[in-house]
Parts: sequence; C-alpha cells; structure tokens
Amino acid sequence: MALLKLAKYGKDKVRVFRMVRNADGTHDVAEWIVCALVEGEIEKAWTESDNSNIVATDSIKNMVYLFSKQSPHCLSPEKFALDLALHLVSHYAHLHKSHVDITQLKWSRIPVAGKPHKHSFVRNGDEKRLTSVSVDGTAGKDKMTATVTSGIKDLLVLKTTESSFENYVFDKFTTLKPVDDRIFSTAVDCSYTIPISSSSLTRSAIANLGIDFEAIYRSVEKTTLEIFATHNSASVQATLYQMCEKILKDNKHVGEVTYKLPNKHYFAVDMAYYGLKNTAPKDAEVFMPVDAPSGLIIATVARDASAKL
Repeated sequence: MALLKLAKYGKDKVRVFRMVRNADGTHDVAEWIVCALVEGEIEKAWTESDNSNIVATDSIKNMVYLFSKQSPHCLSPEKFALDLALHLVSHYAHLHKSHVDITQLKWSRIPVAGKPHKHSFVRNGDEKRLTSVSVDGTAGKDKMTATVTSGIKDLLVLKTTESSFENYVFDKFTTLKPVDDRIFSTAVDCSYTIPISSSSLTRSAIANLGIDFEAIYRSVEKTTLEIFATHNSASVQATLYQMCEKILKDNKHVGEVTYKLPNKHYFAVDMAYYGLKNTAPKDAEVFMPVDAPSGLIIATVARDASAKL
C-alpha cells in the first residue's frame, strides 16, 4: 500500500521588480525571484484526482504581485516573505504551512560627483541576498510560528597574502605541498537562522517584532568581508569559525550561522623552463585560476546555551 508522505506545491521563479517613489525625489528598488509553496489538507489532489482544495499556482503568483504592490514591507525580503506566508496560512482554512523563498539581486546606486544618484542604479556584483521563511499554523491559526533563514550567496572574494595551509595529515596519498603564503579566494555562501519566538504571530505583528532584519544582514555582510580581509588565516576552517563567532556575538536574534566556502584555486605557474622563478610564495606573481576540482569547507555554528560568547 502506498502512503503519501509529503505533499506541497506552489509557484516558483516569480520575477518581481518593485520601485518605490519617496517624497524627497529618490527612488528605491528591489528585484526578487520568489518561490511560494503551501502544505495542508491537499492530499486528495494526488491520491483521488480531486482538486477541490487546490489554490491554483497562478493565484499564488498573483498574490506575490499584489503583495508587492500593497504590502508595507515591499522592500524588506524577510518581512515581505513573512507577510505573504502568514497570509497564505491564515486566509485558507485548509492550508497549515507555507514556505516563501526570496532571492534578491543586487542593485546599487550609481555614484555621481561623489554622491549616490537618486534614481539610477548599477549591478555591481553577482552576489545575491537570500531569505527563506516557513510559517507553521498546524497548532491553530491563532498560534502560528515562523522561522526566518537569511543570508548571502555568490559573494566572490580574494586576498593575495596572509593565508597559509600547513601541518595537515601527510601520508601516502598526499601530494599537496605545505605553503606559508598563498592566494585565498572563495565564493561566500552564508546563511543564518532567526527563530520567531511569538506563539501568536499575525501579519499586523510583523512591524512590532523588534527584529531589524536589514541591520542583521548588513552586519553579516560587513563581518564576512572584514574578517576575510584581516584574519591571518591558517585555514579556511579557522577563518570561517571567526566569522560565525562574531556574527553570533553581534546579533542576539541570530540562533545559528552556516558557511559553505569553496576554494577558488590559483596555482602559481612554473616558469623554470624559461629561467624565471614563479613557484615559491615569495616569487609567485603569475597564477592559473582553476575551477575544478575544488575544496569545499562547511560548518554550522550555534549558540552555546551554557556559555556566553
């Protein structure tokens, strides 16, 4: 006998560009890719070909655009995702969970004469801001809870010194030579979780959560860049932990932090055939970027409930 273990559905890859006209003549913009999924009493669509409890995915797409127009949180990916996710669960009696994921593309103001332009923007990086919100109303529509996971992805960084890798396991499989100075480059993938403690979460309560999602994101971005730049790294692992530790210290609402840091390798080109020194760290100036294979370093650091950071 077959058992439907999980059923959820929704609309993915909803592209949204929102422009806000401010009273001072400046414009703010946000470009998002939204995925909104729901769960609940919907299993008959799978098991009995009965669509009577299915809110069409096209309707969910329409909600994304309507909320982009009407939500007071249209420029905050975390608050917007909470707003939409809470609506999906509270508006439909038979839906009990919702999941809204947002990928925000980067637009920055163009500097003109040393000042940010009021309404002109440039895509000056490939990094993306990510938000994933899950709302759970299984205990009742008046007892909804939520978890917010946000972060940054595809933030490409590189430093040309103050990075080493030595004193690792050396056995019959080892060909890598220890190095006391090397290029350190990675594409940062960082996520952090913010549990919403309210047991009676509503759309109207979003503005009063007391959580500054924007400030947390900026803090995570700043910490990532500053520690990467300034930490004299004995390994990717050591630098990663320093980042996590500071994020938890500086942001009380963050419960845990995860980094995925792939090595972007740059190997010194051997020019001995031409009588040039270029392989020792002190001589290396010309490098060959190598995409694959690459090391991948992952860790999650959470708060220790028994100790203060």
